[in-house]
Amino acid sequence: MVKGTARQVVVVKSPDQRLFEQAIFLLREDALERGVGERELLEEARRIADKSLPHTPSRKRRSLPPLFWLSLGAAAVGAAWLLTAFL
Repeated sequence: MVKGTARQVVVVKSPDQRLFEQAIFLLREDALERGVGERELLEEARRIADKSLPHTPSRKRRSLPPLFWLSLGAAAVGAAWLLTAFL
């Protein structure tokens, strides 16, 4: 927790605001002394924010209905029963 000092921050707005409105980055005290420009700060903040958010696949993975799995299990048990009956 920071008390009694002024800190510089970079605020990055979220493109998809369903979960987050913005990300706030606290700058190191020596960040501006290194000659880092505003553009580089924003690019780095966006890169970190994009990297830290979980990415969802563009297509939803379709799962098979439970009835399919039930039928597949029943067929496997039936096949195993037939194989053991004839051996």
